[in-house]
Amino acid sequence: MRAPNFKGVQMVREGDLVAIFHSIHRVMKVEKLLKSKGVEMLLIPVPRQLTSDCGLAIRFTPDEKPRVWEVLEPEGLLPAELFQREGKEYRQVEI
Repeated sequence: MRAPNFKGVQMVREGDLVAIFHSIHRVMKVEKLLKSKGVEMLLIPVPRQLTSDCGLAIRFTPDEKPRVWEVLEPEGLLPAELFQREGKEYRQVEI
């Protein structure tokens, strides 16, 4: 399987939320679960300004947050950290 080419693609837009998980297994499970429920999200590389051992994150809009929580909370898969893009920076958001 080839890695996606993200060159030139804006991965995180103004206001988007970025969910950080601390294992590749967990983030892949979350992606599969959210996609199966029709939640609009994108698996992305963790933005440079943020750190994660995993290297991947889930990006979604604030409008999707209730759906994301509705799917992940019962499974015990809430993110370790959540950030929102504000300009060129990321602000940590309470989970």
